[in-house]
Amino acid sequence: MAVRPYTFALILLSLLQANIANSQSFIGVNYGQVADNLPPPSATAKLLQSTSIQKVRLYGSDPALIKALANTGIGIVIGASNGDIPSLASDPNFAKNWVNTNVVPFYPASKIILITVGNEVLTSGDQNLMTKLLPAMQNVQNALNAASPGGEIKVSTVHSMAILKQSEPPSTGSFDPSYGDLMKGLLGFNNATGSPFAINPYPYFAYRSDPRPETLAFCLFQPNAGRFDANTKIKYMNMFDAQVDAVHSALSSLGFKNVEIVVAETGWPYKGDSNEVGPSIENAKAYNGNLIAHLRSVVGTPLMPGKSVDTYLFALYDEDLKPGPGSERSFGLFKPDLTMTYDVGLSKSSQTPSTPKTPVTPSPVPNKATWCVPKAGVSDAQLQANLDYACGRGIDCSPIQPGGACFEPNTVSSHAAYAMNLLYQNSDRNPWNCDFSQTATLSSKNPSYNACKYPSESA
Repeated sequence: MAVRPYTFALILLSLLQANIANSQSFIGVNYGQVADNLPPPSATAKLLQSTSIQKVRLYGSDPALIKALANTGIGIVIGASNGDIPSLASDPNFAKNWVNTNVVPFYPASKIILITVGNEVLTSGDQNLMTKLLPAMQNVQNALNAASPGGEIKVSTVHSMAILKQSEPPSTGSFDPSYGDLMKGLLGFNNATGSPFAINPYPYFAYRSDPRPETLAFCLFQPNAGRFDANTKIKYMNMFDAQVDAVHSALSSLGFKNVEIVVAETGWPYKGDSNEVGPSIENAKAYNGNLIAHLRSVVGTPLMPGKSVDTYLFALYDEDLKPGPGSERSFGLFKPDLTMTYDVGLSKSSQTPSTPKTPVTPSPVPNKATWCVPKAGVSDAQLQANLDYACGRGIDCSPIQPGGACFEPNTVSSHAAYAMNLLYQNSDRNPWNCDFSQTATLSSKNPSYNACKYPSESA
């Protein structure tokens, strides 16, 4: 029997949605190599394939690792070092040789997607590097064009958040004017070539400089009072969104609002020296787990809704040879033996963190089922915070991801209602498990609809 055109279209759409849910191409990871105990590249490639991580960022261009990632479908970011910038800028042949050595032998089997020229150059204080950065990027781009990889590989550089003169509130985000023409030149390049503006936001550092409990909750995507931006009337419920939107505002103020933002690094250390504020397994798991849940919700940020920013988590492994405080050597999501340092739901076999269940004596089934639902009038910002919090606590939020039974309607309120109830049902079902900073209530009315089933204690 022939498949009707619209039936085929529906099948195609459902497959596409499932692919979006499974690929999660917005989740990447940084692979630093300042270490002497890293596993072989082949083992790292297999590890990455066992996770929902779809992109890996290298700080250099290690040929063994690039080769190991061939035919895996994993996107690869490679880097030219700050030390290469003067030669890349002054000698087009140097740029050509760099591309012929680090790209041509591996592409397209190894899916190189971006070349970053230098790291945090503008805030390095080295005027020579700063002025030569754009010519270096242009020469690498020209060398790529000559090598004809089809225009799929982009060229950019990576910036520190210190390039911003102002970031609070997010609507006032602006670049330090001392970078003036240099920044405009770089953004003009990004805009003309379609390459991303790569930035390193770290809520961890924001908390370290303001170690109050409310700041920690704001940084960890946990329930908090939020921070109000009077200019946009937006209440921000987490630091990540606030930092990314501040960058978006800065881009907009220079006329480059359409340049894509990529988060090249963000993370939280799981341990540190005794005098360091913030590092712990609990905080690291909360930050990374809730950030991943936030990205998977595909809600975006208040100023850039409906699309998750490509985000590279820092980092795949600890780097035991890094100098500085203990926290610098304690960002790894995985150990050199390939086991998880802590579970943030990246494994394909279990994309939500495991929650230990304590055996309890079964209690009598109540006469009436109850569901935990948002109260009327709760803002989308608060509901988004509730959604991030719930999905970061070890529940299965796949039904509200693209292709899931509860994805439609694709609204914050609908997704939050499902997640809040699921967390309540997976907790002890005490009234305080349905509080969410006084934004939720228990209801005897079943909120299930169509194929979307809200679990209850009697289900």
